[in-house]
Amino acid sequence: MKLVATVFIVAFLVGHAVPTSAQFVKGNQAVRPGAVELPPAPASAGKPCHAGGECHAGSWHMVETPTGLQECTEAYARPSTCRASSYGSVKRSRLWGVKSGGKWLQCQYPDLGSKCVDMFARPPANLPFDAVQ
Repeated sequence: MKLVATVFIVAFLVGHAVPTSAQFVKGNQAVRPGAVELPPAPASAGKPCHAGGECHAGSWHMVETPTGLQECTEAYARPSTCRASSYGSVKRSRLWGVKSGGKWLQCQYPDLGSKCVDMFARPPANLPFDAVQ
């Protein structure tokens, strides 16, 4: 009887597990109820590198967009530069774009306590610390 009860409880918990949600950065001021702010692209940003193209060779930029978490070829998430996030299923070199204290940052992990740099600072202060994750 005890075994049957244990099996029932485990089956119930598996069937009613809380669905996993996309990763996000706690404290990202760009994400507010009903609105998501994207980093502004500077005039010097140049031609966009399409997410499905072969022009991208760097880290993927994880950006919260109005459609959810996306991985982008650039931090500005311009049209066609992003695709659905593969975070959690595919290991890639990633950076996390967040807004904190009114500044746009690129963080090593989805955590404001990780190594973060000002996205618009002058080099070398703006060189980010990516990580395979």
